Amino acid sequence: MKYTRAKILSNKKIVDGIYEMVVAEDSIVKPGQFYMLKHQGGTLLPRPISISESKDGKIIFVYATVGKGTQEFATLTENDYIDLTGPLGNGFDIDRKYGNVALVAGGIGIAPMVMLARELRKRNKGMKLDLYAGFRDEIYLTNEMCEYINEGYVSTNTGKYGHHGFITDILKVDEYDTVLCCGPEVMMKKVVEMCKMHGVQVFVSMEKHMACGVGACLVCTCKTKDGNKRTCKDGPVFDGNYVEL
Repeated sequence: MKYTRAKILSNKKIVDGIYEMVVAEDSIVKPGQFYMLKHQGGTLLPRPISISESKDGKIIFVYATVGKGTQEFATLTENDYIDLTGPLGNGFDIDRKYGNVALVAGGIGIAPMVMLARELRKRNKGMKLDLYAGFRDEIYLTNEMCEYINEGYVSTNTGKYGHHGFITDILKVDEYDTVLCCGPEVMMKKVVEMCKMHGVQVFVSMEKHMACGVGACLVCTCKTKDGNKRTCKDGPVFDGNYVEL
């Protein structure tokens, strides 16, 4: 982990409410990790943003403008600077033997799946690696994953693209050995229940409000079989059978 002021190389809107920020940063990162981002002169507390990609001395963040802090990020432009703390957290174990894998994402939960898909494919070119991604209306980042996955399935709440409904409606967990999941908690709870029913191992990336990102403030605690754990320090990735959703 380190603290740095990173130069913004680009910051653009992908679809309404979703932005992609590229910064100059060459730290070694793992899929599922995140940074705490803060704009000097902006809100008091930094915001946790997951890493979508890391390559060629650049970190790519994809974030949703859901509050004052992220709305401030959206106003930044090329050659501005942003304060970074990270990389933080325990990401997905990319060296684990997963067998055939389904990546399940809901909304902005697709962001860490790009790098995760790339790293999994790099380690096992013959594995079955499919994407199930659910969105409200507009879709994003699915094209960036095409070269790594075998099949991609999309759903939208409005029916604009793919299946009209929830991504869990079309998820076939029994076809996989492992499910790796990130998105709204209600979606992940359903995915974990489906995996338990079919004896499929499942890992979830938790999303919680955070103040420090290093385990000191205890704002981001989540319930597990062993009591409360810090999402930022003990997670954000947990065994789906261990965390209580």
